Amino acid sequence: MFTRSNDPTPHARAGAEALKRGDFAGAKAGFGQAVAMGAGDLGTLLGLAYGCRGVGDAAGMVAALDRVLGIDPRNVRALILKGDHFGAGGDHKAATSFYRNALRAAPPAAQLPPDLVAELRRVQEATQDYARRFEEHLLSSLKGAGFGAEMGEGRFGRSLDILFGRRQVYYQQPQAYLFPELPQMQFYDRAAFPWLEGLEAQTDAIREELLAVMEGPDAFQPYLEASADRAQVDRSGLRGSRNWSAFYLWKNGEAQVENQARCPRTVAALEGIPLAGTRGRAPSVLFSLLKPGTHIPAHTGFVNTRLICHLPLIVPGKCRFRVGNEMREWQTGKAWVFDDTVEHEAWNDSDQTRVVLLFDVWRPELTLAEREMVSAMLTAIDEYGAGSGDWGA
Repeated sequence: MFTRSNDPTPHARAGAEALKRGDFAGAKAGFGQAVAMGAGDLGTLLGLAYGCRGVGDAAGMVAALDRVLGIDPRNVRALILKGDHFGAGGDHKAATSFYRNALRAAPPAAQLPPDLVAELRRVQEATQDYARRFEEHLLSSLKGAGFGAEMGEGRFGRSLDILFGRRQVYYQQPQAYLFPELPQMQFYDRAAFPWLEGLEAQTDAIREELLAVMEGPDAFQPYLEASADRAQVDRSGLRGSRNWSAFYLWKNGEAQVENQARCPRTVAALEGIPLAGTRGRAPSVLFSLLKPGTHIPAHTGFVNTRLICHLPLIVPGKCRFRVGNEMREWQTGKAWVFDDTVEHEAWNDSDQTRVVLLFDVWRPELTLAEREMVSAMLTAIDEYGAGSGDWGA
């Protein structure tokens, strides 16, 4: 059937023609002869793998695939075939490993032939099916061990969400300074901040002062201000915009005396709260205003030694806030504390203005000595001229 020659090309060509006809025995013979004569290109080896699969020669297929993946570990077709091999044997964990690598390695669908797009769609569905089976098995085992609804709550519940792929892992990514070995949390448990209830109890008084400020001349200034002595790339489109604006009570550690005089009950409500303190940098305490239809794109804060508190004061609805993979909606008078060095973003999808009281506090994990050292270091940075004083939020 095949030409006798020292050139493996005719054998590979004959194998390809046989494969097109669905003649898997002929394909195996042709590609196998080409490989025996020294052909080691990916096309020939893949053809041999398909031929072996067609005639039920699992060992031959795996041997050919291993040679392909030894040359090109990201070969999508070989990864799919290897996953199929393990899936057929009931090893869904191994199959998922190869399928996921194939999905990660695949270029955009527009760059692929239709048959491979269909294969990747099949692989995606199989991966989801295996994940569902794994989740059912694991939850069944936990219930069999005596665990009930509590296993879906708290930190363990979130760990299951990560394990099952329902939750992405986000880490602190401060733009300027990272203090190591601090917990990686998005929203903090209220129990760590006993002063929250007292602050929330003053919501009506604080809101009354805010409304008085808003009735007068426009006292709000753009939250993102241009700085002539710093290179800046405005990815948000909000620099200099009043769509996201602020009325400061403290700004970069400096009391805004006239503004504080207009809001004495708000200032009083902050007494006893561990505001982050660094000369020329912190605290910043402000009414943060977001106009209708405004989106603050995903970003991270500058240092992870502080946390941010929001006390919602004017919330028209359809106002969302995401930190990491946790999405929440503001509710008037319900404060929260979050780590702004975890990626976060905000939306006001309503037709009215949203305003929160925003301020920064020390992280509770830092000792007094650590706070003092961090504060002194940041002050020294500014004295050297390397700091802007603006932490962002």
